[in-house]
Amino acid sequence: MTKLIEARTEQGAVHLTFEDTTTTGFPFFWLRDHAQDDESWDHRSHQREFFTAAADPSITPVDVHLDEDGSNLMMRWPDQNGTISYPAGFLYRFARPEPDLSAPRHIWTAETIRTDDLLLPWEDISSNSSLTDDGLRKLLETIHLHGFAVLDKVPVGQESVAAVANAIGYVRETIFGGLWEFAANEGMDDSAYTPKELRPHTDGTYSHDAPGLQLLLCCEYDAEGGDSIMVDGFAIHQWMQENDPAALADLSRIHVPGQYVGDGVVLRAERPVFRHDEQGDLAQVTFNNYDRAPFRLNDDDMMKFYAASRLFDQKANDPAMQWRQILAPGQMLIFDNWRVLHGRAAFRGHRKMAGCYLNREDYESSLRRAGLRN
Repeated sequence: MTKLIEARTEQGAVHLTFEDTTTTGFPFFWLRDHAQDDESWDHRSHQREFFTAAADPSITPVDVHLDEDGSNLMMRWPDQNGTISYPAGFLYRFARPEPDLSAPRHIWTAETIRTDDLLLPWEDISSNSSLTDDGLRKLLETIHLHGFAVLDKVPVGQESVAAVANAIGYVRETIFGGLWEFAANEGMDDSAYTPKELRPHTDGTYSHDAPGLQLLLCCEYDAEGGDSIMVDGFAIHQWMQENDPAALADLSRIHVPGQYVGDGVVLRAERPVFRHDEQGDLAQVTFNNYDRAPFRLNDDDMMKFYAASRLFDQKANDPAMQWRQILAPGQMLIFDNWRVLHGRAAFRGHRKMAGCYLNREDYESSLRRAGLRN
């Protein structure tokens, strides 16, 4: 357990020393704003009750000391009665930039991915048609590690898709509905409903908030071909980092518009192929040459985009980067649409799939509850 060994006030801050010699200073106002006593914080909803904007910005504590064993910083403020405790562990969490405590990822290629590591038999992770707690954790671990998982011997039908989706979050409603089924249907305004080859891509490039997870369950298969294709977009990022950093930089700065026009809607959004977070870490891969909207940049940037995009697409279509498998009825793919590109080989015959989308925030919530990410 984290302990404090010293607390002193100086220049509008409380300076703390932890038992591992970590030192830091917290401004008085930050500490008042982060008080979690019953008056300042709703412990049921985890919402702040303290009216930050109404507080004196120069507020100064009346008393500052440690408790007997250094487990808490004790403070009394002039706008409150009584002393407030700040757990040492809570303060230690903010003593320095928050470390990435997420479980590791396996960045893979065709050579390094093993289907046995992805396959989760339905009977091992479910009970009474629902995922068990251990089964859900195994599923989340597999998706987080590899970007996707394959459930095997799943009862065929939308009920199974809903059971998995609702264990993680809830089914996302889109222009395609919530739960959906599809086979080749030339009447639909989307290439997924044809028997043609679908090159690797991510879905929802035309949405400001692209789906976080996608579920695809094979319900019927009486065909030739139709291999499902998975590509680790993070592996393409890694390859470009090592082999063409200039192209990587171009795909990280140029915003590419995606669009969906049909079925009574005109949707449009844009973001770079590689979106990084504030720490510079890769957060999202977005690529769909089918749904790329017409756009024009200055000639220099346009040609840089074409060159970098060509390199990305060539890698995504390189068999050395791909996991491929013909899904049998009862096999379900669950994949991270912000990391893994998916595709499908052309086929002849009948192939029927069921599926749905989940929001990214719900997937991340489940990962946090399972202790797999910050």
